[in-house]
Amino acid sequence: MRKEHAETCVTAPFVLTPAGLEGDSDLQFLLLGGKLVKVRSKSWKHGRYFKLEEDCQTFSHESKKAFKQNHTCEFSIEDIESVRKGRQSEGLKKYTDASVEDLCFSIIFKGRKKNLDLMAESPEDLNKWVSSLEKVINNMHNLSNQKKSDWIFSCIRKADKNGDNMMTLKEVKHFLRQINVEADDSYAADLFKKCDTSNSGTLEGEEIKQFYYMLTHREEVDVIYEKYAQTEGQMSDRDLLNFLLNEQREQATAEDAHRLIEKYEVDETAKQNNCMTKDGFLMYLQQDDGCIFNPAHRSVYQDMNQPLNHYYISSSHNTYLMADQLKGPSSTEAYIKALLKSCRCVELDCWDGANGEPVIYHGHTLTSKVLFKDVIKAIKDYAFKTSQYPVILSLENHCSVEQQKLMARHLVFFLGDALVKKPLGDTMPTNFPSPEALKGKFLIKGKRLNKLDSIFTNNNVIEDGTVSEEDEAAECKENSQKEKPKKSKIKLDKELSDIVIYCKSVHFNSFEHSRENQAFYEMSSFKESKAFNLAETSATAFMHHNMDKLSRIYPAGSRTDSSNYNPVPMWNVGCQIVALNFQTNSKEMHLNQGRFLPNGFCGYILKPEFQRSLSSQFNPNTLTEGSWLKKKIFHVMVISAQQLPKLNKEKQKSIVDPLVKVEIHGVRADNASKETDHIENNGFNPMWNKKFQFDISVPELALVRFLLEDHDTASQNDFIGQYCLPLTSVQNGYRHVPVLNKRGDIISSASLFVHLMLLDAP
Repeated sequence: MRKEHAETCVTAPFVLTPAGLEGDSDLQFLLLGGKLVKVRSKSWKHGRYFKLEEDCQTFSHESKKAFKQNHTCEFSIEDIESVRKGRQSEGLKKYTDASVEDLCFSIIFKGRKKNLDLMAESPEDLNKWVSSLEKVINNMHNLSNQKKSDWIFSCIRKADKNGDNMMTLKEVKHFLRQINVEADDSYAADLFKKCDTSNSGTLEGEEIKQFYYMLTHREEVDVIYEKYAQTEGQMSDRDLLNFLLNEQREQATAEDAHRLIEKYEVDETAKQNNCMTKDGFLMYLQQDDGCIFNPAHRSVYQDMNQPLNHYYISSSHNTYLMADQLKGPSSTEAYIKALLKSCRCVELDCWDGANGEPVIYHGHTLTSKVLFKDVIKAIKDYAFKTSQYPVILSLENHCSVEQQKLMARHLVFFLGDALVKKPLGDTMPTNFPSPEALKGKFLIKGKRLNKLDSIFTNNNVIEDGTVSEEDEAAECKENSQKEKPKKSKIKLDKELSDIVIYCKSVHFNSFEHSRENQAFYEMSSFKESKAFNLAETSATAFMHHNMDKLSRIYPAGSRTDSSNYNPVPMWNVGCQIVALNFQTNSKEMHLNQGRFLPNGFCGYILKPEFQRSLSSQFNPNTLTEGSWLKKKIFHVMVISAQQLPKLNKEKQKSIVDPLVKVEIHGVRADNASKETDHIENNGFNPMWNKKFQFDISVPELALVRFLLEDHDTASQNDFIGQYCLPLTSVQNGYRHVPVLNKRGDIISSASLFVHLMLLDAP
């Protein structure tokens, strides 16, 4: 925020107090602010004054820049991913002493923005900062879901240059550009004149509110409301039920209509009369009940008692990396971010480190190193914050026996009883336990010296032995040598071998060999090219292989930029551990986020029945008759969008020309993409009213993705936002679609409005 604005904020009467926090002591504490020590290194620790600005959305602190001039730094509350109490960041662990644990906290940002490491003056002060920040963050998150008008008022504040709570025509035009509307002079003047009822030449008080309401008026919602509001111009509970049954295709009752009126109606008189006003109806459409994503799928709703291999498992590759795999930084933070996104299989690339301590990094590259034990501690602390279901630690072991021994001891010590060290039950299992049975548990994936049944036959090995190198490690060598190397052996420590229970790594020869020789717990990793070839040439055999075994797919070593492959063909043949580079914001990660969005975002999705039944002959490439063939017609009408973000905030006159692409990702026959025309110079309330139709053959494997782009005639269109979800989680009828940025975080002010109908094909 510019200094001139910071000065006017204090006296401006438009204080954006979040709903529900009026007069709240924690909010007042942040608005008043206080001194904190900012920590950057052992020698760089400086006191700074931090405070929440009057817009209740911006956090600022002064910074001493060159020439000793004061400079204000700021960030949005929406940019904060979490607040962590104690020395939980790499910086605080490295640059502060354990004795100040109860003074330290970190502000963790979304994306790749650096953490802010801070120290309070006392433990009481620390608790106040952390609890106050968490309250405001949670409140903003709830507000963003409710599509409150704070964003608009914030822009009005910025447009009101002199802070006098009056807007001139010039300020109005600036405001329109801020909210992504390119209005010609006559349109701006006309809107201004309509609102300036006092003929003062400025808008003030109620006139500014009227200006806002005229801007946010939703003509397309008016049409829908008026069609169903048959009771003296309002929508009675009977009218609302009629809408829910006919338009939304919901199995609704009169009680459901009453519940929605009680929940969303803002007018008390209308509520008492069991009616819904236009404002209440718009509120309903913008909430979870009116969202495209089925609210019933926001919690765990699938059977979690099936064997582990019956689920798709959200999986990460090179989890330790924050960027590319040539020179990017390795960090415990990367593991934390992945785990908090419900990733349930993380990779640990282990190498000998200094002082006898194993380290994790991308071998033979310039990526930085992080201590193995620090990674295990971070995993222990964050594994089950988002999901209680089991986490698989995929070990890529390059260590000497001495350091392997330490790896095993660290795993046993830090993970304790949560580490699965022997099969569940008293007899040798014949298949996997379920995610439910493994709740809160860690499984180690790696090499093992002997068969699992040796535990029950007292035929256990008593010393270290040699095993073949992991397939992924062998591929890395293959990429760095001109000729294919001979399959190398590594010496494996018995202690490390013994804690590999349900995920023993073995080399893949053929499906026939696996069927005849592999136990259920012996799993193979497939490099991308091999997996895609098998999915193309032996799809049904691959699917049958995955009915009693686990398969892990990983990106090609040649992807030095940490790009990703398309995970959909791998899910189509039933592969469970489809590992992607979580650190890379890409279409492939959007598809992954969409796949794992339902079932409580727990990181496990139950595969369709036809991918679990041994009698199934499903082939995603050449469809035949079977239980998988449930032909549907998916009707999509892209109606409008609201408050799309400006892409180039530096250029004041930059307005987006938005278009919408609707993509279907599934079996080959279902893959399709259709797009609207672009709307010139309107990111605030563009309207398309464009209808599309998609023929769907295997709905249980289909994902639908809405992509918003800024049209460009001279170059590639720019990404605005997207949203992806399984077709089976889509709600019919008039629905709002959230808009996520490239990182997968919600853009709170933006949405897409659509009408959807998934019907049985004739």
